[in-house]
Amino acid sequence: MAETQKIHPATLVTNIKTCIPIILDYDGTQYNTWSNLFELHCRTNLVLDHIIPPVADGNEQASASSENAQWQRLDDIVRQWIYNTISTDLLNSIIDPDDKAIDAWNRLKNFFLNNKSTRALHLDAQFTNTKLEHFDGVKPYCTRLKTLADS
Repeated sequence: MAETQKIHPATLVTNIKTCIPIILDYDGTQYNTWSNLFELHCRTNLVLDHIIPPVADGNEQASASSENAQWQRLDDIVRQWIYNTISTDLLNSIIDPDDKAIDAWNRLKNFFLNNKSTRALHLDAQFTNTKLEHFDGVKPYCTRLKTLADS
C-alpha cells in the first residue's frame, strides 16, 4: 500500500492577511508588532525554521529529494507570506528571486533594526510632534503615541 503523505499546516493558509493584518511599510512604526505576529504565525504553522534557523545538533544527514522539495515549497510559502504583508515600496526594495525566506526576513530585520539611533531620533521627533488636534479623538491619538513608543 502506498504511504499517505501528510498535509503540512502551512500549505493550508490561503490568505496571510487574515492572520497578519498589518502591512509593514517604510515608516516602520509597526515593525515590532509585525515581526511578532509573523514569528507567531510561522511557529504555529511549523515553519519558524525558515526565518530563524535552528541550532545545529551535529547529527544532521542529507535529506531525501522529496524532503528537499517539501522544504523548498514551504520556504516559498513563507517568502510569499513575507512579501504579502509588506508595502509595495518595501517589497521592491528587498525582493530577490534567488532569496530564501530567511534572506528576506534578515533583510527586513536589518533595515529596521540596524539603524537604531537614526530611527530612534526620527521616532522621537514624530512622538514629540504628535498633537491631539491632528486626530479625530483621544483613542486614535493615544494609539499613535503607543505605536511610536513601542517602536
